Order: sequence, then C-alpha cells, then structure tokens
Amino acid sequence: MNQRLLHSLLAAASLLTAPALFGASPLPPNARVAIIGDSITEQKIYSKYMEAYLLACTGRKDIHVMQFGWSGETANGFAARCVNDLAGFQPNVATTCYGMNDGGYQPWKDGIGQAYEGNMRNVLKQLTAAGVKHIVVGSPGAVDSKFFAPRPAFGGKDSAAGYNDTLAHLRDIAKKLADENHQTFANVHNAMFDAMPKAKAALGEDFPVCGGDGFHPGPDGQLLMAYAFLKALRVDGDIGTITVDAKGTATATDGHKVLTSAAGKVELESTRWPFCFDADPKNANSTRSILPFAPFNQDLNRLTLKVKNLGAAKAKVTWGAVSQEFSKEKLEAGVNLAAEFPATPFDGQFNKLLDALARKQSFETGMIKGLVTNFRQFANDAKADPDLAKAFDTVRTKLQSRQQALDAEARQQLVPVKHTLTVTPL
Repeated sequence: MNQRLLHSLLAAASLLTAPALFGASPLPPNARVAIIGDSITEQKIYSKYMEAYLLACTGRKDIHVMQFGWSGETANGFAARCVNDLAGFQPNVATTCYGMNDGGYQPWKDGIGQAYEGNMRNVLKQLTAAGVKHIVVGSPGAVDSKFFAPRPAFGGKDSAAGYNDTLAHLRDIAKKLADENHQTFANVHNAMFDAMPKAKAALGEDFPVCGGDGFHPGPDGQLLMAYAFLKALRVDGDIGTITVDAKGTATATDGHKVLTSAAGKVELESTRWPFCFDADPKNANSTRSILPFAPFNQDLNRLTLKVKNLGAAKAKVTWGAVSQEFSKEKLEAGVNLAAEFPATPFDGQFNKLLDALARKQSFETGMIKGLVTNFRQFANDAKADPDLAKAFDTVRTKLQSRQQALDAEARQQLVPVKHTLTVTPL
C-alpha cells in the first residue's frame, strides 16, 4: 500500500512543478500571514481584499499571505489540522474567523460557549505550536436581518435576531481569549452588525449585507470583514500626501514620486496605491455600496491632496478622467482622493492584482483541501517508511513552490502607476 501511495504522491509532485518583537503593528518584518476560517473565508473574498491591501497599500514588499479557509469548519476542525496544514507556509502571523458554525444556528446556551471557548483555546495552542507569534482572534460575523431564514430552533421568534445574539456571545469569548493570551482581537461581528441597519435604511431591506443566504456575505459584507481584520493588524491607513502649490511646485510623501510639476498641476508615479472599489454604489456585489456606512476610507485608505496658495474660493480638481469641485478651505485641510473620486487612475491595475490574487488563493484551497491536509492520515506510515516521508516532503515542497510562483505572478501586477492631478481655480 505504501508503494502505491508513494507512486501517487510523486506523480502529483511532477504535475505541480512550476517555472522578533512586534512594535506598533502586529506585522513584523518579513510577515507571513495565514488567513484562517470556515466557508466564509473559503469564499476567498475578504482574504483577497486583505492580501491586496497588504501588498499594494502598505508600501511594504516583505509581506506574504496565504488563505486556509475550509467550508463547514468549526474551531475544533482547524485545531486538528493546524500544525500539518501550516507547515509548508510557516506563518508568523495568523487571523482566525470561527464561530458561525460553532454556534450551531440555534439560540444561545452556555454549552455552546463552553465548547467554543475550549476549541478556540486549542486553536491558540496549536497556532503557537506551529510557530505563529502573533494571532488576530476574529469574532464570527453576523447574519442578515432579512435573508437569514427562519429556523425551528428559535421557536417562531426572529431567527436573525436570535442568532446574532448567539454570535455576539461568541464574539465576547473571542475577545476574552485574545486579551488573556496578549493577542489582538478583530470585532468582525460589529463591523457587519452595526453597518447593516444603516445600509438597509438607505438602500432597502432587500440589500444583503450578510449575503443572500443570510450568512455568506457578498463583496459588501466581505469588505467589512477585511476592514475589521486590517484594523486589528494596525495598518496605519496613510497611503500618502500630495501637496500642490497653486503658484509653485508640488511635493509628495514616500511611495509617490513627482515627475513634473507646475503651478496647479503635478504628474506623479506611485508605487503605493489606494484601495480601489467597484463602481456601483447601490449593488451588494460592489464594494463601493457599503462605503457610506463604514469608515473604511477614513481609517484605512487616506490618499490626501492638499492645495496651498489657491487664490480663489474654490477649485476644480481633475484626477485621471474625473473632476470634482472643492472649497479652498477643504483643499487646504486636505481632500481624501480615495474617498472623493468614484473612479481613479489606479482602478485598472488594482483589478488586475485582484484577479491574480484570486487565482493564487484558488490554488491554495485545492492545495490544502486536496492533498496537504490528507497527509495526516498516513502519519504513522510515514514514520515507519522513510521513502514515504520523503515523498510527503517532496509533494509539500512542490505545492509550496507552485504557490510561490502564483504569488510572484500576482506581485508582477504591482507596477508603478502614473497619474496627473490638475487644480483649476474657479
């Protein structure tokens, strides 16, 4: 049997051959971030947004990301596969998002909390054993007040309200565990739960913040999840500042190079990008739709234009193909271009990056669920058979090499973006 397995593993390998201490941020030098969770993570949406932000918006090139989502999983399920599945990637940072399945889709009772707490304690223990130094303990998200279907367990009462109460209890346990272990807490639940009534009040009850099935969010809700985790990772959110002198030359902070400038106009080349959004302001499948109801741009996405010596009460600012008008006072204080402009010169390249990251993360799911996690089943055989153990190591190495190649392909999209800002007094 071992020889047949050895042959299969080596064949799979041949198919996959491809050309400290924490300071203000939990992201250390050479951060390797594992994004871990259930089917909501396996959707590969918030994880894709997080990776895009960490690669394109932070100004750092030393961050690497891999997602480990698994549909239907509870905290206990991940604890069992943690050390095995993380071995090839060797993360030093991890984010976890469990609780949606752990709550059992039923009203709160103490037994749910006791099981979740015990399993999450084991997750933290296993992550530590896997060499992870910093853990962001994420709460579960929320369920949609309109689309979470009635459940018999709630006895005719509002199932969404009832299950959000259960999830809030699990949120509190996640925070307690983060505090006890001197780790960081990500309040995913409230990022979604608090934005939901505001969004529905503005866009209608049929606007799904937590997904059309009630608990698998679309891009709008997934952006809220990414926001919660990025905040917990304590990224500073300062993408850069461009200062235009209406009567002189322009300057820019790190990540933005002034190529040419004249009175009221500057051409730049930027290696640090703002996070970019889909166009539709009212569709739940668009990240832009949720922005009015959450401080994503304010907290995480500040590309600031400041104008001095304007000499007029207001001005028209043209950035790429879009123009907007602002008062002199607002321009002097600073305008967040990422928030104010519905389209940016970075949009096209940002979407190319997202597409490349989607391909990479799709491979990661198949890699872990299809092969790596199954190595556990043959642990005893591998101990008794050095050739088999070597075959597992070969496959793991080949898989990780392919993942690294896809990572490199995604990073090829991180090219400098040239763009022009023109300030016209009115």
